[in-house]
Amino acid sequence: MKVLCFGVAKDIVGGAELNIEGQHAQNVSELKEYLNKTFPKFLEYKSYMVAVNQAYANDEISISDSDEIALIPPVSGG
Repeated sequence: MKVLCFGVAKDIVGGAELNIEGQHAQNVSELKEYLNKTFPKFLEYKSYMVAVNQAYANDEISISDSDEIALIPPVSGG
């Protein structure tokens, strides 16, 4: 499963793309659980969003290896 990372998510995973081998998640919620265990720094960003096939996805949305998945951290500005 290929996951595109933006903003601080790139810093957390160490690059713009994260390749997850094997079936670790059936839906967005399970993907977040996997990310929180593998990269505990994500726990500091409870409000980060996940997009599936270029659309924001809630936790119940199913995912598969063929989906385009993106991690979008919260954005702040002044």
